[in-house]
Amino acid sequence: MPSVTIRNIPEETHRALRVQAAVHGRSTEAEIRAILENAVRPEGRVKLGALLSDIARRAGVKGEDVDALEQVRDKSPAEPLRFE
Repeated sequence: MPSVTIRNIPEETHRALRVQAAVHGRSTEAEIRAILENAVRPEGRVKLGALLSDIARRAGVKGEDVDALEQVRDKSPAEPLRFE
C-alpha cells in the first residue's frame, strides 16, 4: 500500500488532528486516512458500475441481450502490443 509524507503541517493543525483522532478513538494516522478517504471518495459519488447499469436499463438492454453478446464475444486472450 502506498504511503505519503506530509511536511510542514502547522503545530495547531497537528494538535487538532490528534484531538480529533482521540475523540474518534483512533490514531492520528488513522484519522488522517479517514479524512482523506472522505474528501476524495465521498459517499454520494457516482460509481462506474452503477452508472453503466443505469445506462443499459434506460437503453432497454435485457438479460437475454447480454447472454447473446456473451455467446458471440471473442474470449481469446489479447495479444500484447509490439513496438518494433
